[in-house]
Amino acid sequence: MTCRYKCGNACDQPVPNTSANQHVQDVITTALARRSVLKVGGGALALSAVSSFAPAAAKGNGAPAGAGLSRNLGATQFSPVPPNTHDDVTTADGFTSDVVIRWGDPVVAGAPGFDADNQTPESAAKQFGYNNDYVGVLPLAGRRHLLVTNHEYTNEELMFPAGRYSDDAKRKIAIQSHGLSVVEIVRDPEPGGYTVRPVGKAPYNRRITGTTPFTVDGPAAGDARLRTAADPTGKKVLGTFNNCAGGTTPWGTVLSGEENFNQYFGTDGALDTRYTASYARLGISRTGDSSRKWRLSDPRFDLTTEPHEVFRFGWVVEVDPYDPTSTPVKHTMLGRFKHEGANVTISRGGHAVAYMGDDERGDYLYKFVSAERFDPTETQQAKKHNMTLLTKGTLYVARLTGDGAADGVHDGTGEWIRLTTDTESFVPGMSVVDVLIDTRLAADKVAPTKMDRPEDVEPNPVSGKIYAALTNNTNRGNSAIPVDEANPVAGNKHGYVLEITENAGDHTGTAFTWLLLLVCGDPNDAATYFGGFPKDQVSPISCPDNVAFDRQGNLWISTDGNALGYHDGLFRVPLTGAKRGQVQQFLSMPTGAETCGPLISEDQLTAFVAVQHPGEKGGSTFETPASTWPHTDAFPRPSVVAAYRA
Repeated sequence: MTCRYKCGNACDQPVPNTSANQHVQDVITTALARRSVLKVGGGALALSAVSSFAPAAAKGNGAPAGAGLSRNLGATQFSPVPPNTHDDVTTADGFTSDVVIRWGDPVVAGAPGFDADNQTPESAAKQFGYNNDYVGVLPLAGRRHLLVTNHEYTNEELMFPAGRYSDDAKRKIAIQSHGLSVVEIVRDPEPGGYTVRPVGKAPYNRRITGTTPFTVDGPAAGDARLRTAADPTGKKVLGTFNNCAGGTTPWGTVLSGEENFNQYFGTDGALDTRYTASYARLGISRTGDSSRKWRLSDPRFDLTTEPHEVFRFGWVVEVDPYDPTSTPVKHTMLGRFKHEGANVTISRGGHAVAYMGDDERGDYLYKFVSAERFDPTETQQAKKHNMTLLTKGTLYVARLTGDGAADGVHDGTGEWIRLTTDTESFVPGMSVVDVLIDTRLAADKVAPTKMDRPEDVEPNPVSGKIYAALTNNTNRGNSAIPVDEANPVAGNKHGYVLEITENAGDHTGTAFTWLLLLVCGDPNDAATYFGGFPKDQVSPISCPDNVAFDRQGNLWISTDGNALGYHDGLFRVPLTGAKRGQVQQFLSMPTGAETCGPLISEDQLTAFVAVQHPGEKGGSTFETPASTWPHTDAFPRPSVVAAYRA
């Protein structure tokens, strides 16, 4: 069910990347084989099977009873949550969680209370949207904050009582249930918890939906391929949807990635032959909207009626949560593909550098370096300047190479390959605008490394290293991505976490080294690896999706699609010292839910997570749900949760 609604069954379709570029699995498998050989020769990094995971103190962290009970999530010790299938958010002992806001809760003035039997497009446009994903928390005065959340997609089988709504009504409500929400929250007097400020006292609150006006900037703005009958300028777009991860910029805005946008477009007619290659590379097809058919309620989603509307999606969007009257922007300079998100750091020289993943089997890692420099002064003029940083610069794609040395680790070197600046393309036969609109086709020509679903890619604010969640690639071994001598095992069910170190710590450079920090899965599996930490003292982890960091520099990983038979969860992983690689599960999800977000609050007292698609299992319906979490109704409601020391 998740595959159907979230990405249009992308993994059941042919792999869009048919290029002969090297796949990351080739590099990784070679390195793992090298490390295994070294173990036979007496090396220190074992790959042999070990005893099973024990969540309790018998095999735990060695802390005496009562020790380390700090509220600081980066520093405190806890006994990991055992793998489980509870229909609840289960936290580590000593911690608790609260629902902050749920699907359907009022967001802006005039929003009615949620009533599943009386949903309308007008009410949905004023209420908290469906399937919250990215979570950002930005400061206001005192204990007040702004919660910014994506609403990635809708699942009509779980949203609507059978027979209550027409198909047209469902589609129109769904369009308004996508997008983003900006909601003012207040930290509770008891540290860790948060509550929503009453709508009448929250002037920053805002809903952005599938029909909210956006402007388009960067070199592709106004190109003929972005012009439609409704917008002959090619610079004004209605809405954003399938927004997955995101990031908070150093200048106080939020970036959000439009991911599986292809599934919203289709046609009963003919496709424009001018765009055959472009459509195919992004999985856009006549029947690609078979689950949604928005075109029957809004003709702009019909590829025959309006072949250019699809080019207006697949971008990174920027929202200023501090200005509810502002118009959000789509940044064409960051390229068009299935963006998981975008996360920005500031280089030593003051340039804004954004890291991005293209979430598809066999697609690529990207980065963007701004041409102009960040202004750190806290003025409106500085903010206005900083909000232009993503309009000019250089877009790169990554190539990874194994080092071939018998050093006992799976690592190597890498290169950021230039695709284009805002004025000059480096891809033969393609203009600057061609590269930005058809970024996948452009990248194919420069031989980057195919990755196994690169999702969230984020810089660690403490170390400056970059971490990428590579979720999985269960199609490894088919005709599109064959098994070979360097890839002897078909199927990557559990994924990896990749660590990238920019040479000399320079985020604007073109050379880097890489290291596979985690090979995820059951610690009993000989193929797994946890940064060299003993495998009998780690939590099983499968399908890393999003990453975050605390002020100690620890990595926090949320998972999506646990292939070990347990529910998804949130995990903490130290990155330095003796405990580097010690994966510990902090919380687990309800039935059918994915862990999204996540975010560790600035004061490190709270872990925010978005509980996305609870109850989303095959056969589940509104009347017979697989989950009723958060157990406030007879049906599930996606929600944002705050977890903290009880």
